[in-house]
Amino acid sequence: MSHDTFRTTRRGLLKTSAVAAAFTIVPRHVLGGPNQPLPPSETIGGALIGCGGRGPGTFGGLGPKEVVRKLAECDVKFVGKADNQRYYTDFRRVLERKDIDVVAIATPPHWHALISIAAMEAGKDVLCEKPMTRFIAEGRAVVEAQDRYKRIFQIGTFGRFGMAKSERSRENHKVMASGLLKKSPVVHIKKGGLKVVQWSGIVNAKPQPVPPNLDWDMYCGPSPLRPFHPHRHGGTHRGYWDYEGGGLCDMGQHHFDPQQWRYAKDFTSPVEINVNTPPAHPEASAVWGWVELIYADGTTFVMDSTEWGKPYDRKPAHDDARLSDLSPEDAAKVKAMPDPEPLVSFPEAVKTRKRAGGHAESSHRAVCILHLANIAIRMGRTIRYDPVKEQIIGDEEANRLVSQPMRAPWHL
Repeated sequence: MSHDTFRTTRRGLLKTSAVAAAFTIVPRHVLGGPNQPLPPSETIGGALIGCGGRGPGTFGGLGPKEVVRKLAECDVKFVGKADNQRYYTDFRRVLERKDIDVVAIATPPHWHALISIAAMEAGKDVLCEKPMTRFIAEGRAVVEAQDRYKRIFQIGTFGRFGMAKSERSRENHKVMASGLLKKSPVVHIKKGGLKVVQWSGIVNAKPQPVPPNLDWDMYCGPSPLRPFHPHRHGGTHRGYWDYEGGGLCDMGQHHFDPQQWRYAKDFTSPVEINVNTPPAHPEASAVWGWVELIYADGTTFVMDSTEWGKPYDRKPAHDDARLSDLSPEDAAKVKAMPDPEPLVSFPEAVKTRKRAGGHAESSHRAVCILHLANIAIRMGRTIRYDPVKEQIIGDEEANRLVSQPMRAPWHL
């Protein structure tokens, strides 16, 4: 079947999935309603979409193998191997199956949003590899799908779960979440560890023949159909704006998602992003120096690559927002607050229908940190952002990177 004969648009999926979900796709354990718990003894069907290096690890996050049975694997490199029973090249065929309850998505990020949305529309719970999306508007669409279809969504990075167990981090979280801190003293600086040179792209590469086992058109999907080169496929895809956002996006959600929880920023975004960088290439990620992201309350996150230019020196590091930063009266109020609810793992969320700890909204806000940093790097200048409207203010060129075109027939 050609891509055109089964068009995956958001409107089309809304129409077709509503009927399919009602009669064939809704898994047995949710037929009684979105809050019906899954009996611990019941096994569920799982599928892996994207079977590269991260695939097995991402699938393992769905739950114990005694509970989650792998029924299908899907990858564009399965040309000649696909039987549309166990192995697939087209994720849409997988999502048609009524025996698939949970889906692990380990494709490159330019596919994350579309497959996550399609899976949730089809009645599946989703564990998606990081970074959550390729650009900002995709994340809001995933959040809306999670809320509309009452599905479980978890991003494939789990540092916040450990952070939430730290007594000191819980105190930081409570102080910040209380709204009683008049001005945040926090300056969190991440030095290195962002694999900037390692995941830079190459330019002017000579096109090469597409391997016979690879559906290159499907690999490119919603991104531009470029000539094939091996560096655009596999782990090195990270070096190209078409598919990801360099080492910053590869590692950034690991580093900043836990800090976002620590400082109670799961429902907002930075408002000012400053940058020190050489000119960026329009297609390939490359070196940059540092990025400073400032929230409305003054909380500052810094990415210092240590791989180009002078080190960041605008503000000294200060990682705590403590009770001592408050008046005695306000400190007493925070002490009286209950601790934040324990974060719920993906397998537990599937069973109980409680929201997962790395749910779509928090994961979207975490990846926005990375996207905003990359937009500032690509523009080479300060940008200002409205975290409510999710638009860049007063810079139309930069704002065009918030919601980017998708190649037909793939659309949000």
